[in-house]
Amino acid sequence: MWLLVTYIQRHHYFRRVEQTLDQLDQRYLLGEMLPDSYRLEDKLYREMIRKSNKSVIERIHQIEDEKKDYREYIESWVHEIKTPITSIALICENRRKDNEEEFCAIELENQKIENYVDMTLYYARSDKVYKDYMISETNLQEVVYKVLAKNRGYLIRNQVQAEVDCPDLVYTDKKWIAFILNQMILNSVKYRENALMLKIYTTKQTQGVWLMLEDNGTGIGENDLTRIFEKGFTGSNGRSHQRATGMGLYLCRKLCQKLGIEIWAESAVGEGTRMTLDFPISSYLSKL
Repeated sequence: MWLLVTYIQRHHYFRRVEQTLDQLDQRYLLGEMLPDSYRLEDKLYREMIRKSNKSVIERIHQIEDEKKDYREYIESWVHEIKTPITSIALICENRRKDNEEEFCAIELENQKIENYVDMTLYYARSDKVYKDYMISETNLQEVVYKVLAKNRGYLIRNQVQAEVDCPDLVYTDKKWIAFILNQMILNSVKYRENALMLKIYTTKQTQGVWLMLEDNGTGIGENDLTRIFEKGFTGSNGRSHQRATGMGLYLCRKLCQKLGIEIWAESAVGEGTRMTLDFPISSYLSKL
């Protein structure tokens, strides 16, 4: 009889513990939330779990502090390295007439460095987008022209033609969208075949605006298309380019998710690729 009563009590107690655990968002806090018990062993278990969890929480805080310090160091380093990059760009701009080919080559390499540095900065900030973005009415035409102008030398050297027709306005962060567009354009140039033609345009939808970038590049195989936004995925096209990192489109999708923008790609091998950004418009903004 005593054994039966004890079994029922223990079964009831552990059911309460299980229910408490299921209801917790942060399960490592179980030690603080265990139901009261008059049994000595339960009190000992509770104290041991509490001490163990306290150690885990302290370790998590330590890792978070280390991660924060590292991210802040990367951000400060990027700001420091941008100064000499800008200086080199100005020197090349001023001296280009003296020796056009040489300074054009330096300018292009400097532009590549700046793009990689930007990628590092945006990756470091991608988990804290809310600290850096500013949503405002954005003229996509201006953003596209700004990105094309930034890569002017690189696009001319690679004989890239571009058609732009983006009359629609959206609400988003100009700086982050410029970075995403920049990555998409650089990808199109990287995976071109012959003379590259870019078409960048917008279309109005029922609940938003689509910004589309079409190219006549090598295209993406069906098997690769579903994975191009994965971190580090380079695919068959990437393997033919030794410098492909598989980070550009991964970062684009990550930033789009933070900004509430959908991104997807359509492509066929030998025919080109179309990337689409879907800027939603809320019912409140659409009435303004």
